[in-house]
Amino acid sequence: MDNFDLLVIGAGPGGYVCAFRAAQLGLKVALIDKRPTLGGTCLNVGCIPSKALLHSSEHVVFARQHAAEHGIKLGSVDVDLAALLKRKDDVVTKLVGGVSQLAKARKITVLTGSAAFTSASVVRVTGGTGEAREVSAKNIVIATGSAPVELPFLKFDGETVVSSDHAIGFSSVPKRLVVVGGGAIGLELGSVWARLGSDVTVVEFLPKLIATYDDDVVRNFTRLLQKQGLKIELNAKVTGLRTAKGAPATLLAERDGKPLEFAADKVLVAVGRRPFTDGLGLEKAGVQLDEKKRVKVDGHLRTNVPGIWAVGDVVAGPMLAHKAEEDGVAVAEWIAGKAGHVNWDLVPAVVYTSPEVASIGLGEDAAKAKGLAVNVGRFNFAANGRAIAAGTTDGYAKIIADAKTDRILGAQILGHNAGELISEIVTHMEYGGSAEDLARTIHAHPTMSETVREAGLAVSKSALHAI
Repeated sequence: MDNFDLLVIGAGPGGYVCAFRAAQLGLKVALIDKRPTLGGTCLNVGCIPSKALLHSSEHVVFARQHAAEHGIKLGSVDVDLAALLKRKDDVVTKLVGGVSQLAKARKITVLTGSAAFTSASVVRVTGGTGEAREVSAKNIVIATGSAPVELPFLKFDGETVVSSDHAIGFSSVPKRLVVVGGGAIGLELGSVWARLGSDVTVVEFLPKLIATYDDDVVRNFTRLLQKQGLKIELNAKVTGLRTAKGAPATLLAERDGKPLEFAADKVLVAVGRRPFTDGLGLEKAGVQLDEKKRVKVDGHLRTNVPGIWAVGDVVAGPMLAHKAEEDGVAVAEWIAGKAGHVNWDLVPAVVYTSPEVASIGLGEDAAKAKGLAVNVGRFNFAANGRAIAAGTTDGYAKIIADAKTDRILGAQILGHNAGELISEIVTHMEYGGSAEDLARTIHAHPTMSETVREAGLAVSKSALHAI
């Protein structure tokens, strides 16, 4: 039996980053994944392919709707879906290949197959290209990620009722796509197919989209999505699906007791993700789960079993790749006797639509709900020179600061490249910075980032380019 200092189960962002950091620190590491390629859901069927599709489809919209105003004359703009999907696949291939090369360079033993505990220190790997084998380790990290939530009355069939895994690779543009769920995944993939020609309807149970964001941000965001052609149905409870041979399906729902029906060639169910521990044999290792079937861990990501740790989507917290990466780095450092650290209060979130929406910390609504006295600074992209030059004037940046100390409590940005712009606010918050610190940080001109600076100035009603 092979013995390692560290065995990581799952090669997504949490798992492979944990393995990489541990190898850097001199540990003998093995990394197991059921896929023949590394990178997990994120690189193979999630974050990366969806962003490739978003980027390509944004070019389609530019060519059809905005090129002329830039003086660019084009003829008929047609979409070669096969080529578009091939580019997406090429991006994935390049990235997963890069992760594989990095693992090899760090002398990490990579095992392909399904992993299952046989005891607290031994894991059996089966179903790969080779024979089943058992491996043991002083430390084992569970990094098995998450899977799409399947509704009991809308089972995934891969044809009509699909998950995000299927929706990144439709062989043709569906005439009518109904998206169940108004969160990031549903809105991103709904946007992709709407840009490529689908009639897209988003059906959301709650009274607003992206429910964790401030009401004003969501209101403006929803308006922009509707302007792009997405139909938004809120307060709608999905109840089932009606199918008939030779006819499109009909999604059934209700609002205030009244029935709703939505014809659909494809139904994308994007109501969230669940921690994935299927077939892992946690009971044989004695690892406990919490009430939501996540692996139960302490403040250092240790399970109840000494030597077994867990990171990423499989534990409590936001199911985001960058959070998983930070978990993985910290665990590797703790195992190696170093001072690992994760600030789980400062995990940014981004919806990669156009425009993007990004947040960090407390929103205005949440801060006021907690009874906190806050000052809020807001600045519109419509008053930013670079945004005007680029034609990306939709949205605004908003900074929420403590009324007494001026310390930044949170921020939300609706606008072009919001996911990039949020990072500097995270940086200021990491060291406890104030809105004034942000406002007095020199920003290059002309840049979109000046909107963030002006929002910082606006906290003290000192914005320079707004009345």
